[in-house]
Amino acid sequence: MNLTNLILNTDSYKFSHFLQYPPGTKGISSYIETRGQADQADVVFFGLQMFLKEYLSRPVTMANIDEAEAIVVAHGLPFNRSGWERIVHVFGGLLPLEIQAVPEGTLLRRGVPMVQVVNTDPQSAWLTTYIETALLRAVWYPSSVASNVRKIKQILRPFLEKTCDDPDSVLPFRLHDFGARGAGSLEQAGLGGAAHLVHFMGTDTMTGVLYARRYYGAPMAGFSIPASEHSTMTAWGIDRETEAYGGMIDTFAKGGTFAVVSDSYDIDYAVSEIWGKQLREKLKASGGTVVIRPDSGDPIETPVHVIKQLDYHFGSKLNGKGYKVLDPSVRVIQGDGISTSDISLILGRMEAFGFSAENIAFGMGSALLQKVNRDTYSFAMKANARLDETGAWRDVYKRPATMNLKASKAGRQAVVKGLSGLEAARLDELGDRRNYLSTVWKDGVLLKDWSFDEIRLRAR
Repeated sequence: MNLTNLILNTDSYKFSHFLQYPPGTKGISSYIETRGQADQADVVFFGLQMFLKEYLSRPVTMANIDEAEAIVVAHGLPFNRSGWERIVHVFGGLLPLEIQAVPEGTLLRRGVPMVQVVNTDPQSAWLTTYIETALLRAVWYPSSVASNVRKIKQILRPFLEKTCDDPDSVLPFRLHDFGARGAGSLEQAGLGGAAHLVHFMGTDTMTGVLYARRYYGAPMAGFSIPASEHSTMTAWGIDRETEAYGGMIDTFAKGGTFAVVSDSYDIDYAVSEIWGKQLREKLKASGGTVVIRPDSGDPIETPVHVIKQLDYHFGSKLNGKGYKVLDPSVRVIQGDGISTSDISLILGRMEAFGFSAENIAFGMGSALLQKVNRDTYSFAMKANARLDETGAWRDVYKRPATMNLKASKAGRQAVVKGLSGLEAARLDELGDRRNYLSTVWKDGVLLKDWSFDEIRLRAR
């Protein structure tokens, strides 16, 4: 069984839809947008290129058709064998579709189309909506992660701008991706991990780095540092905790940065007695920087308390904006149960105590890659036009009487620049305005290959 068979990458009910469109239908146009909520209005579009390269670039084969037909018929549904055979024989197995999209990394308000799809073969009008399941899934998840991460960056930026001398150099490493083990699959870790890297450069989700490299040509999109986990520290036993930490200095300092989880037994004792007294001179003499990770306790109070302890034992200096920056040998990362509201509260408390936001970084796991769904930004793909036998486009739309939020757009769409940013417009009313929806894929050919650097610049 081929689990990557593109014919089977859809919802079951889609198999009967080729029999349901009006006679004479030559084309179906559909678009993807976020309907959104008031508090989730802006979305960073990201991820389509990964789907195009990984899935749509694979030609459908006769073996795929034979396999799919047997499964679909046994599943209790009709199978469009003639339609798929035409795609194999006439188009070499590549789907006769034109996919338009705004540039990846573009920030869009709700209700602005980010993708528009139409069949290029008049006999394959059924194909446009057939790929909805795979295409919408490919867009909503990485776009939602990138959008959530952007909101965290918006929380971090003003604290850094107020309390840090060089916020632009510090910001890219303030949110570290710890989400690989909390993701639902390897592919999800790759998609979400790459989406995080659109905004930040610190990650432990190696798959995200690989996805950014494979699909967007990024030689190295993210970075990490040597770091301990509880097993490597508790293996020494409680009586040799100081040796465990000292071994980290010996092995990894050498003028570099390394992280040590320090709450295996008592975070207060570890910071004030071991790091602050027993290992202080050794650490300072090494030229390295230890990033202490308190991995338990109150997620807001504990990291602030650790920073105050480190200030007491290692000292600090005032930066140009009048805020305390810890001695270069020590920093803190908080990665236990962090939420966006926690980040704001922690930084607010640090500022109140006179500490610069550059003293701390944050790690986020399942909240980054897993706690998101299609309804977070209300993604939807809807048909908006039908090409009839006369060659005329007819509006297609829905207008539920009981829920106006789910109303869809009528007519082929364009995206134009308005007074408050990009906005939707009918394609037949475009005039001489620029359409920001451009063809990125047509009949199996990738026409625009966005680089990761381009996307990062656009998403700033």
